[in-house]
Amino acid sequence: MTYEEFQRHVGKAGLTIKGFAEIVKMNRVSLSNYARQGAVPGHLAVIAVLMGEMAEKRIDFRPVLARLDIVPKRPRGAGIGKFGGDKQTELFAVHEPPAKYRPSRDGH
Repeated sequence: MTYEEFQRHVGKAGLTIKGFAEIVKMNRVSLSNYARQGAVPGHLAVIAVLMGEMAEKRIDFRPVLARLDIVPKRPRGAGIGKFGGDKQTELFAVHEPPAKYRPSRDGH
């Protein structure tokens, strides 16, 4: 399903992308990223179509979905204080220069 079709079905359900994301416990940005790809995964398309059809038939899907114990997906990516998945503890640390570049104690 194209992202535009997905948006239409989400709108038909009376939701915004943000509202859809909240109901299915997804990050709104993750959903919006599909706009760049031009298509959404099939499972999200099915959910959006069913919500749209239910809303059109005046069936309130919100209480049904609210009863589900949906565990939010863990965010992917590096996160705060990380680069490439490894903590950067020494990124701005001050290092001693090697001994051959340090002035000697006798001043030479």
